[in-house]
Amino acid sequence: MRRHKRDDFYVVGEGVHEGSSLRRPSTTEEVRRFRFSRLGPVGRVVDPELCAKLARAMTAAEAVQQDGRIGAGFTYLGQFVDHDFTMDRTAAALGEDVTIPELIQGRSPALDLDSLYGRGPRFFEPDGVRLRMGKTAPAPGFDGRDGFDLPRRPPVPDEPGSALIPDHRNDENLAVAQLHLTFIRFHNRVVGLLSDAGVPGAYLLEKARELVVKHYQWMLVTDHLPRIVNPDVVDDVFINGRRFFEGAYQGALPGDTPTMPVEFSVAAYRLGHSMIRSSYEWNSIFNTNGADPRRITDASLDLLFSFSGTSGFLTAENPLPGSWVADFRRLFDFGEAGRDDLVVPPQDFNLARRIDTVLADPLANLPTGSFGDPNVEVPEIEHNLAFRNLIRANMLKLASGQQMAELFDFHPLTDEQILDGNGGVSLDCLTPGERDALLAATPLWFYILREAELNDGVLDGVGARIVAEVFHRCIEGSRHSIIRDPSWRPSLGPDSHTFRMVDLLLYAFEGNADLLDPVDAEPVATLRRRRRLG
Repeated sequence: MRRHKRDDFYVVGEGVHEGSSLRRPSTTEEVRRFRFSRLGPVGRVVDPELCAKLARAMTAAEAVQQDGRIGAGFTYLGQFVDHDFTMDRTAAALGEDVTIPELIQGRSPALDLDSLYGRGPRFFEPDGVRLRMGKTAPAPGFDGRDGFDLPRRPPVPDEPGSALIPDHRNDENLAVAQLHLTFIRFHNRVVGLLSDAGVPGAYLLEKARELVVKHYQWMLVTDHLPRIVNPDVVDDVFINGRRFFEGAYQGALPGDTPTMPVEFSVAAYRLGHSMIRSSYEWNSIFNTNGADPRRITDASLDLLFSFSGTSGFLTAENPLPGSWVADFRRLFDFGEAGRDDLVVPPQDFNLARRIDTVLADPLANLPTGSFGDPNVEVPEIEHNLAFRNLIRANMLKLASGQQMAELFDFHPLTDEQILDGNGGVSLDCLTPGERDALLAATPLWFYILREAELNDGVLDGVGARIVAEVFHRCIEGSRHSIIRDPSWRPSLGPDSHTFRMVDLLLYAFEGNADLLDPVDAEPVATLRRRRRLG
């Protein structure tokens, strides 16, 4: 199940939406499908021509993206989390002896890192506890190094990508792949910690997974979510509970497992698309500044797709070159953890783009491998990510922004706010009739981005409520859950109340600058020696 490829949705209580058709699944198919639900009412189909016009405007080269206030690493952390939500844990078990409750739970959304752990031993080292890591390829000035690429395997017919990980979507671009590798490192360090503490081998994997998952959930609730969602809404949901999405958790019964609202999956959590930059200050070799004498070229978004195994060319025989390893100091602000020695100059730091109605123009022309068979030609507009989002909403007859505002008893955005926004996309390309249609039923994804645009790049209103409640429900329904264990507190951060993404990185990479930025570690010393000798 690739991020941009889903062609059908099984919505509990409705059936399977395929294109413009709806059919009833068989009982067997019903329990074997990922379980979506509908939070709001059924909406109306938006004219595909209007969708195309909106999409082209949102991704136009002349549309100016504005910087947000958070590190660009959170863009791809959001993508990693999205894949965790929608990971199908039973894929490897089809045809095996799996109970119906296991099937239903395996196809329900949860924030439990199943995209990291998967099923079966192939993702683990021979000890069955530590996760595998890969080795980078030699590059000019770089030796191949263990632990800086995903583990890879030879190509397998009818399987995407080359990474030996449970979810190949986590290798569709280099940024999310390097984050997946970070979580592998984090797990392996936790294993070492518990092993040294004397946890018996028979319990080591399960205890390590529980500790990793709960720290991950704590980080999402206290660090990731408040950066992208109005913190007042996050506090309200996590202190007072949900108001709209699914009732109180009743236990680990099949009917009580979470579902995934299509309003979240197809609209609200696609907020990250607007946070993507067209190029990055990736490391000292691939950047736009040119200060380092070893600099080669910009780290364009296209190149981040190319240096992957799902959208690009990486394989077991051709792994990631050592010069392309991420410099995490450029993606996350370690000054938040008091590590000023890991803070890069402002011109080297990547800010995520503001959450609004403008997308990076490379997203108008996605590589086919990111959403389908790279050998099959599709119409030009279908390469546009914004168009794909809007058409997918049509397929499901997703509720409009106005319908969801009415459901939540919120004041809807005014006509002026929808049409003009606040420094986002210009809708001058629309005819008067198209503007009227947009105002009568604004596509939910566009509406939510306008809400954020009007709130300084942070989700508010409809978008904030959907995202916060789904995170709460999916943590509550996870196998390990800080919501069902409210007394739990983090132990791997600076104190018992703090565990941020920078703390996870510091723990995973041992607080070592040479591991957080390996490109600059040995090559700089080598370059200096060469200069002295020369």
